[in-house]
Amino acid sequence: MDFGPDVKNLLKKLLLGYHIYFHNDVLNSDGRKIFEEALRMLVYEHPELKKTVYKARRNPDLEHVLKIAVMVLGEEANRLLKIGVLGVYEYRLFT
Repeated sequence: MDFGPDVKNLLKKLLLGYHIYFHNDVLNSDGRKIFEEALRMLVYEHPELKKTVYKARRNPDLEHVLKIAVMVLGEEANRLLKIGVLGVYEYRLFT
């Protein structure tokens, strides 16, 4: 599937800003606004993903956000999350 650049950029922003947008692995209100915008665009582009998006909206924890991000970004999503959690310099030490 091909996803638009806006959806990709919003999901990258969420993952890289883990400490800003998540609290106890659940999206806070600012993170939820960004995630909702990304999901709205995603459903507009790919209506067949409506059921998956519905589940992610109901429970916006890290597991569901990462599931959507991996679907859109591929394995880059896991790398971005590690950078968001550890920081750029510490991530480079572990790779």
